[in-house]
Amino acid sequence: MSLTSTHRPVWLSEHDCDLADFRELVERTTDRADYPYARAVEQGVLLYDSDRLRAADAPSEVRAELVRALADGPGIVVLEGAFPDPAVVDRLTAVFDALIAEQRAAGTAAGDHFAKPGANDRVWNALEKAALHDPAAFADYYANDMLALVSTAWLGPGYQVTSQVNVVNPGGAAQTVHRDYHLGFLSNEAAAAYPAHVHRLSPALTLQGAVAHCDMPVESGPTMYLPHSQRYEPGYLAWRLPAFREYFEAHHVQLPLAKGDAVFFNPALFHAAGTNRSADIRRAANLLQVSSAFGRAMETVDREAVVNAVYPVLRDRVDGGAGADWAENVIAASAEGYPFPTNLDADPPVDGLAPPSQADTVRRALAEGWTPEALREELRAGAERRES
Repeated sequence: MSLTSTHRPVWLSEHDCDLADFRELVERTTDRADYPYARAVEQGVLLYDSDRLRAADAPSEVRAELVRALADGPGIVVLEGAFPDPAVVDRLTAVFDALIAEQRAAGTAAGDHFAKPGANDRVWNALEKAALHDPAAFADYYANDMLALVSTAWLGPGYQVTSQVNVVNPGGAAQTVHRDYHLGFLSNEAAAAYPAHVHRLSPALTLQGAVAHCDMPVESGPTMYLPHSQRYEPGYLAWRLPAFREYFEAHHVQLPLAKGDAVFFNPALFHAAGTNRSADIRRAANLLQVSSAFGRAMETVDREAVVNAVYPVLRDRVDGGAGADWAENVIAASAEGYPFPTNLDADPPVDGLAPPSQADTVRRALAEGWTPEALREELRAGAERRES
């Protein structure tokens, strides 16, 4: 069935990934006339003067335009001068530098999802760490009106901000192309298990952003983007495929940024941090991941307690011949099947893009014949690793 058919597929697979269809979507121009608040279009990306957005008489129209840009347009906007006071940025940069120095002194190194560990200096959960280190610097920074504007536009009220600092040192290699949270962190096999409407929903749950904490000329390796790629429905299955990676390498765009500029983009946009080819620029960015208020369950459940109560029965039934499907259904109803949120300092994505979930631990316990006591200890250790 054609992906352009009026009958949309219920399930997606790698067989649905067609480079010709992808090219038809992304090889288009971004018409500035469609975005009256934009200052300019550069390499297909919309550039906005933040002061003009601040002065707009109709904020609701600005928000509507940002949503159109992120959903149906190029999928990325640059807000020039989003942080107009350099002192506010510099104060938080000093906090980040102090946090990085503490990590180095402690001998800890933060892993990376899409680049080799050690290629850069990364601070996980920089939001909380910065707030505890310098509450005043934190407050002045996160009072930013442009962050609130675009977050409210894309996610509505009640959003949750998280932050990871990424400092790419001279010589730091580029990341591999990818999409982002949620489905972007899953293997193709796992992503294909979710129906197509979840692939369409996933980008609406998160807004990706980055604030430049230094001037970023192209040689310093600012993020590479492929405008309009967020609209490709099977893209969560396509970005790992060699033909799509090669296309990204040949057709991506990169824009220089000034300190205080902010970039926000749809998490389904194909993107990757670039190689820092400069001699002396430590490319510092505050990576923002803003999450929908709706990305949580209605009730609080102590799933650790549930699993500990159910596991002896689960193990006995499996030992007695219960099938794998039966066990999976019980695990799905009792254990936390998603590894996030977690503390990526203590619970890093060492063997993949994500650490093991609680459900993964239960599966391992069954496969290896753990005692209830052994599982209890590992669940408690896992819970402690996830604590802030």
